[in-house]
This record gives sequence, structure tokens and C-alpha cells, in this order.
Amino acid sequence: MNIRVAICQINPIVGNLEYNKEKIISYIQRSREYNSDLVVFPELALSGYLIEDLALRPSFVKKNKEAMEEISKFVNDEVVIVGFVNEKNGFVYNSAAILYKNRIVDTIEKFHLPNYTTFDEKRIFKKGNEYKVINIGGYKVGVVICQDAWHPDGPLRKYSLYGIDLSIVINGSPFYVGKQQEREALIITRNIDNLVPIVYVNLVGGEDDLVFDGRSFVVNEKKVISRAKSFEEDLMIIDIPKLWSLNQKSHENRLYEHILHEEIKEVYIQKELKNEIKFLGSLSDNLVFEEEVYRAILLGLKDYVIKSGFNKVVVGISGGIDSAITSVLCKDAFGSENVIGVWMGSRYNKIESYEDAKKVAQNLGISFYEFNIDEIFKVYLSELDRVFKNLESDTTEENLQSRIRGNILMAISNKFKALVISTGNKSEYAVGYATLYGDMVGAYAPLKDVYKTWIYKIAKWRNQEELVIPERIILKRPSAELKENQYDEDEIGPYELLDRVIQMAVEEDLSIYDILNYVNDENYVIETLNRIRINEFKRKQSPIGPKITKRAFYRDRRYANTNKFLI
Repeated sequence: MNIRVAICQINPIVGNLEYNKEKIISYIQRSREYNSDLVVFPELALSGYLIEDLALRPSFVKKNKEAMEEISKFVNDEVVIVGFVNEKNGFVYNSAAILYKNRIVDTIEKFHLPNYTTFDEKRIFKKGNEYKVINIGGYKVGVVICQDAWHPDGPLRKYSLYGIDLSIVINGSPFYVGKQQEREALIITRNIDNLVPIVYVNLVGGEDDLVFDGRSFVVNEKKVISRAKSFEEDLMIIDIPKLWSLNQKSHENRLYEHILHEEIKEVYIQKELKNEIKFLGSLSDNLVFEEEVYRAILLGLKDYVIKSGFNKVVVGISGGIDSAITSVLCKDAFGSENVIGVWMGSRYNKIESYEDAKKVAQNLGISFYEFNIDEIFKVYLSELDRVFKNLESDTTEENLQSRIRGNILMAISNKFKALVISTGNKSEYAVGYATLYGDMVGAYAPLKDVYKTWIYKIAKWRNQEELVIPERIILKRPSAELKENQYDEDEIGPYELLDRVIQMAVEEDLSIYDILNYVNDENYVIETLNRIRINEFKRKQSPIGPKITKRAFYRDRRYANTNKFLI
């Protein structure tokens, strides 16, 4: 006996119940083409994820349950598992519905509710307390929800002792660099510990600052035997035999050696399993670092704009590396016809910067509007001279130029109904090397969680496909060009050093003393940490961008603006 599983890796939209319902139904229908026995969808596939306070609105929970009832009417002889928001006895749960033959047979609730970095599930959901195993014609399946699989003594362990033949783990697991390796290592460990094959199904798509990378997979015999596509929807079919465990004899012996204290409810589904083994799965390739980061950013950018109801964007192109790669991302996401590039030159811009900016636009085939902000800048300076008279020029005058540019971008945005895409990166946002209401304007910052040093790597990788970024942009010293002979490294240090300090302080929470074990420049380290601390207020007003690293600014790292603790 074996069971044919259809793994439905879908991209829902938070709160769009009708859209998500129709997508789920379409995948159920597609799975029938393969005569699938068990069709599984990700965590909260019906509501979208992260659900946040929508789960606290009774009207939304009610409509979500009604939509699940409607989905059940389309279910025939396949068993379907779908993540949704459930309400029972006045409490709201992160649940999985079990559907069969036009009805909701039962539901399974999530036990372990994550409450760290991105997640606040304890705030909105009640934890489950009932263990349930689905018996499909004698084939026993244990369904667990995301975080439940991360606990070694969680529901999966109980189901293993009970004697399941297969575990399904439904997930809404956001991306960051290295996350897939962590997931696969964890599930391989659970496979070894529990001696059952495991199907891990994940969401895909961008939602605000999160990117779900898909890459659903199946594990058995201590290895990944099938993996779905990265950063795109997919339907993966695999046949899993009933005795398909690491060592069936060991599995049987374990039932006698361990005592199961928890009561397990068995949900019986009278269905005949009669497929022959035909689908063994397939392995999509793991991506190199540069492609993985690029595709994550691209998906986050595209879904944010499209799901927000827009399809056209505007980007300020300065001739620097950040605006160049941002322009390429926009072209790849929306097509050349939907990207407006804007050059806003001043007395401080080198002619090479203009040439490089124009070349980027030409290479991408996007619109290119040219402005000279000098006359506007002069008017500002003239008006402010009454107040600033006899005072030395400083960053005030630099920021004025940036804010003039921000106004021009917003005017074009309003007129053409195109979202402004900000070009700032993690290195700059960390130390406040950006102008509030100037180059920080925008609806979305695709590079917000990407280090400057990473951007150069990504640009070189993208140029291997086609030479879209002029080599001079990659080779020249980065500069904001807001005054004569201005270079970034003179003000915030070399990016290689800066990025390392930021990574240690922000992602690793190291103290100044720990950091000095790696960076032998106490004054620079203290100055950089102070910059990170005092610019919290700027970051809180910056546009959101996709989470790429393990700890991004926004949800993952929360400090008071007035915090004074440094060391």
C-alpha cells in the first residue's frame, strides 16, 4: 500500500479569502490529474500569512470559516489538508482543516506558538491540546503545523510512538539566507528520531517585509529525496509506500519500548488506496548565494507592488551601485515598460555619474527623465539665508538636495500612479547614512536588509546573465555626491569593515568587547555602535523591505528610539 501526495506550494494574499479560496480549489483540481490521495497546502494558506490582527476580527474569522466550507464542497475522493484560522468555543486557533467528500471532517490545531523575531502568535492564537492522527484506509498520517516540528518532544514524537506511517508538516516559514539548510537539517533529524518519512510543505510569496521561499521537500532515509521549486509556486507529486521508514523493525520495537501518555484521537477516512508507485519526486537545485538573495528580493518587491494594487514603479538613478541594481530588479519584476528612471543632477554630480545612470536606463530599456536640481537648490538656499546667514555649510545643505530629489520622485509617483522604490541598503540604514524625507522616501526598499558588500556580489552575478550594469559603476568608489570630493568610506569607513561590525552587533548581539576581538579599532567600533543606536528613529520611519538576513530591522530587532545603552 502507498499513498500519493500532492504538495501544493501556493502564493496566497493576506486577507483575500476569495482569491485564496479559488487558488486552493484550482490546485485541488490540478492534483486530480495525478489521481492524488492526499492533497496538502501550507500553514494558513486560506487566510494568508502573517495573519496578525486579522485573526482578532470576528467577522474575518467567520468569513474564513465560511470559505473553508465552500472549499470542502469541491473535495471528492481526495483527502485535503488546508491551513486556516479556526474558532472554537470563543478561542481562535492556527489550524489545519481535514477535508473529504464535501465536508470538513475535523481540524488539527497548532500546539507551539512562536513568539520571537517575526512572530507574535501567542498574542493572537490559543494553543491546541488535542492530538489527532488521520487513518486513510489503514494508512496513518500525523499532521503537524510548522513550529510543532521544531520541538523534539512535540506532536510528531507522539504520533511516531502511536505508529504513524507518514508525517505532514505544513508551514509558513519565512526566508533568510541559510534558512533552507536549517529546515532540511532539522527535518532530517526528526526523520532519524521518529523513523517516519516527512513531507514539509511551505508557503511561497512576498507579504510586506517577509518573503516565503517555498522549497517544500520530502525526507526519508536521512536525506532529502524530493524538493519543490524556489521562490515560485509549484505542485509536487510523490508516492510514499506504507512501510517506508528508516527501519521498520526499529519502528515497531519503539512502540513497545516507550509509553505514550497522551490520548490520540484517530480520524477515520474510509478511502481505498490503489495507486501503483509512479511518482518518486524530483530535486530542484539549491541556489548559489547571489541568485538566492536576488530571487528573494525580486519576489518580495514584485509581490509587494502587485498585491498593493500597483504595476508601475519609479526609481531615482544616481549612477551608483544601489540605484543600478534596484533598477535592474524593477525591470525584472515589472518589465521595462513599467519602470520610470529619474536622474536628478546637481553641481556636485560627476559627468561619469550621469553617463552611467543613462547607460543603465538604456541597457534596461526603461523610461529616463532628466532633471537639474541646481536652480531649485539655489532658491532654497536664498530663502534660508535669512536664517542661516553667517553659518557654515554642513549636512543641512547636503540633506536639502536629497529632499528636493525626494519631492521630485513623489511628484512623479503621484502623477503617474507609480510607487517610488527606495534604493537604500542595510549598511546605510544601520548607521543612518541616508536622508530622512530625502533618499529614504519610497513605498518599498528592496535592498533594506542587504549589506553593501553583498550588493556588489549580486551585481557581478547579475551581469553574468547580461551586462546591464556598467563596469565603471562596480569599480568606482561609492559617493553620495552631495558635496565636493565626498566618498562614503571617508565618513563611515570601508564597507567591508562596516558590514562586519553591523553583522556582529545587529545579528549576533555581540558586545563592544566581543567585537574588538575581531576589529582592532576601538574608536571606530564605538562610533559605529553609536550611529546604530541613535538612528533608530530614522529606521522606524524608513520604507519596509524584504527580510534577507537572520535579523532584519523592523520586526526582528525592536529598540526604543530613546535607548541609551551602548555596550
